[in-house]
Amino acid sequence: MNEKRLIVQIQPNAKINEITGYVDNILRLKIAAPPVEGKANRELIAFLSEILDVSKSSILLEKGSTSKKKVLLIRGLTPDKMEKLTENLNNKNSAQKRLL
Repeated sequence: MNEKRLIVQIQPNAKINEITGYVDNILRLKIAAPPVEGKANRELIAFLSEILDVSKSSILLEKGSTSKKKVLLIRGLTPDKMEKLTENLNNKNSAQKRLL
């Protein structure tokens, strides 16, 4: 089974769920749920499952349940899906740097 560990850093209480960047192997996201009683963690998992086209049960929060920085284990993630995601994020970061 294909498993991938993904380090994420979230900003809870955002207006919308969105990926804001991929820097130093850390996926940065804004999550629209508050960091109360695991709501932001559940929203993070739901959001990533939709983006990565895997089931919510395939994403396990390994570390950081009460931290902004988290380590997720994602099962069933094909290398193609992860490569496509990181490639798109790197292109987005390059475009943002050119604008500065």
